Amino acid sequence: MIKRAMVFLLLLVAALALAVVGNTFRQGSRQLDVPPLARLAVDADAVAASMAEAVRARTVSGLIDPAGTAAAFDALHAHLAQRYPRVHAALEREVIGAHSLLFTWRGSDAAARPIALLAHQDVVPIAPGTQALWKRPPFDGVVADGHVWGRGTLDNKSNLVTQLEAVEMLLASGFQPRRTVYLFYGHDEEVGGRDGAVAAVALLQQRGVRLDFVLDEGLAVTEGVLPGVASPLALIALAEKGSVTLELTATAAPGHSSMPPAAGSSAIGMLSAALVRLDQNPMPGGIQGAAAEMFQAVAPEMPFGQRLALSNLWLTRPLVERMLGRGGATNAMLRTTTAMTIVNAGNKENVLPGRAEAVVNFRILPGDTPASVQAHVERVIADPRITVEPMGVAFEPSKLSSAQAEPFKRIERVAREVFPDAIVAPGLMLAASDARHFDPIAEHSYRFMPIRFRSEDLARVHGTDERISVEQLADMVRFYHRLLTQTAS
Repeated sequence: MIKRAMVFLLLLVAALALAVVGNTFRQGSRQLDVPPLARLAVDADAVAASMAEAVRARTVSGLIDPAGTAAAFDALHAHLAQRYPRVHAALEREVIGAHSLLFTWRGSDAAARPIALLAHQDVVPIAPGTQALWKRPPFDGVVADGHVWGRGTLDNKSNLVTQLEAVEMLLASGFQPRRTVYLFYGHDEEVGGRDGAVAAVALLQQRGVRLDFVLDEGLAVTEGVLPGVASPLALIALAEKGSVTLELTATAAPGHSSMPPAAGSSAIGMLSAALVRLDQNPMPGGIQGAAAEMFQAVAPEMPFGQRLALSNLWLTRPLVERMLGRGGATNAMLRTTTAMTIVNAGNKENVLPGRAEAVVNFRILPGDTPASVQAHVERVIADPRITVEPMGVAFEPSKLSSAQAEPFKRIERVAREVFPDAIVAPGLMLAASDARHFDPIAEHSYRFMPIRFRSEDLARVHGTDERISVEQLADMVRFYHRLLTQTAS
C-alpha cells in the first residue's frame, strides 16, 4: 500500500513537472519580427545644437521670478521659431496658459481620429548646494564628450526638440498627414499641469476633439534595470500611478522630560507606533494589470529558471510576488507604495512635545483610489488618538490603456524598428505626466521616451549631471519621424 502511494506521488510530481516545463516552452517569444529599417539620415550635430539652445532657456517650474520665467519661455519660443520655420509656417500655433504651446497639423481626412504627441518645456530647479557638483554648468547647454549637458536634456526638452525636428523633416519632404496631429508642449508639468495641460484639454473638449491616442514622456529603453534580462528593455507604459499625501497627527499633554508618560502615550510614541504598523503592513498588491502584461511579454526572453517561474504563475505566484516585492522598482509595480517623507515633533531636548506629525506619500496603483488608501491607513493604524488628513492635491491613477489596441501595436513596431536589439513590452509608469489629463479626450494614452537608459543614468533625472548623448538625440528623431509616417498617414 505504501509502495503504491509512493509510486502515485512520484508520478504526480513527474506529471506536474512535465506540465510546468511544457507550459514554459509553449509561451514563445511575443516580440514582433520586423525587417531591418533603413537608417534615416539625421544631422545629429544640428539637433544637438538645438537641444543645447533649449537648455539655455531657464524654464524652471515654480521659479519665484515671474518676469524671469516669462523671459525664459519667450527665449525658448524664439529659438523654436527660428530653428523650425516650416513647423511655424504650416501648423497652427496657439499659446495656452501664458506659455504652453499647442500646434495643430491638419490632416487631409477630417473624419480620421487625430493623435497627439506631448512633451513639456519646464524643468525642475537645481537642488540647493549641488550646482558646484555638476561637471558642466546645468544651464550652459554645453556639447562635450558626445553629450549635450544640462537640465532638461532627459526630462523633457529632448522629446520636444526631437519631435519638432521630425516634423520639420517631414514637412521638408512634402509629407501630408492623413489624420490631424496635435503637438502639445506644457509649461507647468512639473507642478501639476493645471495651467497648461488641463487648460489645453478643456479647449480641445470645447472643440469636440476626440483623440485616437496620446504619446507622452514615460518609460524608456533601459539596460541592466530588470534582473535576468540581458537585452535592452523598451517599456511602453499603459498607465501611470496616482498620488495622495496624508498627514498623521498625534497629540498629547506636553510636559517635562523628567516625568514622561506611560509607554505608548506620548505624542512621539503614539506616532512612532503608528508608523511602524504602517511600514509593516503595505497595501495589498500582486502581478496584475500593466505589470502582468509586462512579465508576460518579458518572460520568454529570460533565463530558463525565471522564465519557468513567470510562465507558471498559477503555481508560482506567491513565491514570485514575494521575490518581486523585495526590489524597489519591482515592488512599486505591484502595489500602491507607502513612503514616509517628513516627521516633525518637539523643539527642545527636555520638553515633551504636545504634537507629533508625519507626512506619508502614496503612489496609487490603478484599481486603488485616494479614498481607499486613507481607509487602509486608518484601519492599519487603528488608533483613534491619531488623526489622518489628506494634504496637498491628490489625483487618481490614470486609466489603463490596452496593449492589444492598434495604436500600441504601431508604437511597439516602431520601437522594434528603431531599437532592433531591444525587447519591447508594456509597463507601468510610477511617476506622473501630463498624459493623465488627456484621459477624458483620448481613447488610449501611452508613455514612452525613445531614450536608452542605463541604471546609472536614472539618478541624472532631476539630479546632477543630467545629459543626453548626441547619437541618442538622432535616434529620437528617427523614432518620431517613423512613428508619424506610420500612424498619421
